[in-house]
Amino acid sequence: MTQGRSIRLFLVDGTPHGLLTAEIMNWTGHVLTGPRGKLSELVQRPECGRTGVYFLVGPDAENSVRPQVYIGESDDVGKRLKQHNRTEDQGGKDFWEKVCLITSKDQNLTKAHVKVLESLLIQQAHRVGRCTLINGTRHDYIGLPEADQADMAFFLEQIRTVLPVLGFEFLRDASRLPPSRDAVEEMRDGFSEAGESPQFRLTFPKFGITAYGQELDGEFFVLEGSLARAEWTAPGHNYQRLYQQLLENGVLVEDEGGQRRFSRDYAFPSPSAAAAVVIGRSASGRTEWKREDTGQTYGEWQEQLVAEAADPRAKGA
Repeated sequence: MTQGRSIRLFLVDGTPHGLLTAEIMNWTGHVLTGPRGKLSELVQRPECGRTGVYFLVGPDAENSVRPQVYIGESDDVGKRLKQHNRTEDQGGKDFWEKVCLITSKDQNLTKAHVKVLESLLIQQAHRVGRCTLINGTRHDYIGLPEADQADMAFFLEQIRTVLPVLGFEFLRDASRLPPSRDAVEEMRDGFSEAGESPQFRLTFPKFGITAYGQELDGEFFVLEGSLARAEWTAPGHNYQRLYQQLLENGVLVEDEGGQRRFSRDYAFPSPSAAAAVVIGRSASGRTEWKREDTGQTYGEWQEQLVAEAADPRAKGA
């Protein structure tokens, strides 16, 4: 079973939309985030004078599905943020609305450390594909001792853990591999102790489409090899852009039968979003996805779980 973790959040000025700090128990990292409108207050904090990495985050005018992100590093983060706050013609950046910086409480992060960390973060953001990354080319920094490389890998994992809690999703993996079919078949009563869901199937016989999905960690994964409709058929729908984005990112590729095929597992925020992309129009994932073993809909399965949790006697009834 996954172990719980404690993250300490502090509202610096007592408001939910102001400056915010975050720390994870037994991690030396320290996170400070806030809106650009609070930059004058943020740069006065001691964290901004330390060595660290930072993210500039803002909306992408051409893509409402994902944000624009710039990842940087500096041995004086506050100085770099002041430069980024200038206008474009003065060498600054206009797109960003929020900033998030990560430093170390024990101040043991060096310039060499954050260069490696920046490179790892850019690589991760590219691989995940949840944002429009506006960095230039990524540099491969080597030369750190083996122990320091391991420390930076651990530091990266803590950053990936804490950022989604703060509303930054661009480093969260969208292609995590769900359990194998054998593991799914061995689950007791359709719900394992580890919390994995049973496997679901969506069929669209008219177009010869069959897709497979599974819920993990609060997201609905459509599994590699699943088929989807060749084109989106409902212009103006919210998920049309998502469908197009998956085409551009190579998640949906052309299949020999003329449909689209998922080239890898992909995580959706809901079963309805997953169903819409598979069918090519709006759809209710709660009714479209059905358990492979029993034919029970996703919605019925969830209702059963809630009933059993509320009244253990209902289990097996």
